[in-house]
Amino acid sequence: MLDDIRWDTDLIRRYDQSGPRYTSYPTAVQFNQRVGSFDLLHALRDSRKAQRPLSLYVHVPFCANICYYCACNKVITKDRGRALPYLERLEREIELVACHLDPQQKVEQLHLGGGTPTFLSHDELRRLMAHLRSHFNLLDDDSGDYGIEIDPREADWSTMGLLRELGFNRVSLGVQDLDPSVQRAINRLQSLEETRAIVEAARTLQYRSVNIDLIYGLPRQTPERFARTVDEIIALQPDRLSVFNYAHLPERFMPQRRINAAELPSPADKLEMLQHSIEQLTAAGYRYIGMDHFALPDDELAMAQEDGSLQRNFQGYTTHGHCDLIGLGVSAISQVGDLYSQNNSNLADYQSNLDNDLLATSRGLVCNDDDRIRRAVIQRLICQFQLSFAEIESAFDITFRSYFSEIWPQVQRMAGDGLIELSAQGIDVTPAGRLLVRSVCMLFDHYLTEQNLQRFSRVI
Repeated sequence: MLDDIRWDTDLIRRYDQSGPRYTSYPTAVQFNQRVGSFDLLHALRDSRKAQRPLSLYVHVPFCANICYYCACNKVITKDRGRALPYLERLEREIELVACHLDPQQKVEQLHLGGGTPTFLSHDELRRLMAHLRSHFNLLDDDSGDYGIEIDPREADWSTMGLLRELGFNRVSLGVQDLDPSVQRAINRLQSLEETRAIVEAARTLQYRSVNIDLIYGLPRQTPERFARTVDEIIALQPDRLSVFNYAHLPERFMPQRRINAAELPSPADKLEMLQHSIEQLTAAGYRYIGMDHFALPDDELAMAQEDGSLQRNFQGYTTHGHCDLIGLGVSAISQVGDLYSQNNSNLADYQSNLDNDLLATSRGLVCNDDDRIRRAVIQRLICQFQLSFAEIESAFDITFRSYFSEIWPQVQRMAGDGLIELSAQGIDVTPAGRLLVRSVCMLFDHYLTEQNLQRFSRVI
């Protein structure tokens, strides 16, 4: 079974290291300022010529309250009046991007993230969606994959009804932990009842999918308390679950400096939390998709993994990796063909660019031949847990073992350690290795150095 995973403490100790999450290859760490708006416009025209379908990501950075663990690009403010000036700039960006695309290119996927997208008022959400519909070919038959991130403290039945009316059919709820002591330590007080109310609204309004995010490794967490949270969430029966490892990097993310490091659980307790969570979720019928993600067997992600079509991009695991991804808003990342581009991460600079009718592209990267080969290898490993040498050789006209001869001794060592099975046909990540698949992918990452490893969270 694809979802078989086996807990191997010795293997975890040996291979649990810091490394990328591979929402892209090369990763965003490699982005540089040699890429600008001209490169994006050129890529958009290529997308138009090829008539590729689209995936839109819209970033809304505002939050009314700060969560101390958060590493997202956000603006903390109680002033709801700040939303309208941002929305006006977002509308201008939509116009500037859309005029280089063909109205016939269908938007198969749409995602509003943040921040807190529902920081926007109901009228502002209506206005944003109307503007998107007038400039992009959004689907009207509910067949699109249209999702939004929800803070259950910032939404109610009327919000959920509005979002369904606007075309959203997937919701992702931030929960993190239900224990009041942990919630106080991370400044996110959110009752089970608030979360349950939104899940029930989503079910009643016939949203297609509900995802819930949890984090292990937060201050004051214990294996016993976190197990209770996981049980409570399982009882809500979300279609998908993400169980993330908290990476404490206060030198990079200022809000994390408010977390008392002495209250963080030990590495042993973190491992126990993850092990228990996997056991609980597996017993409840969830399949391990990979990289902290679980899904029910009839979920699209689970079925895509089964048939080999699962992919990964800046929106995480997806069934829409064949789409060109257009990122809109401050700090948003686009992936159009072989181009990665990122908007300015500073809100004032982003808005200033749009005020001058300029795209806000500030950095990025154009993939070369080597990047494309390694990207394909990493995609197959991280999405399918297996890799056919013949597939890669045929697609890129290389001899796999010769091309990767430099790392071959390390590949063989991983096979000897039981992380992978190596044959003349390819690589299979073992059930014990699947939790550590990032470590396998890191072997094929041409850019990794000891220095930039420090920028990433640990594998487990």
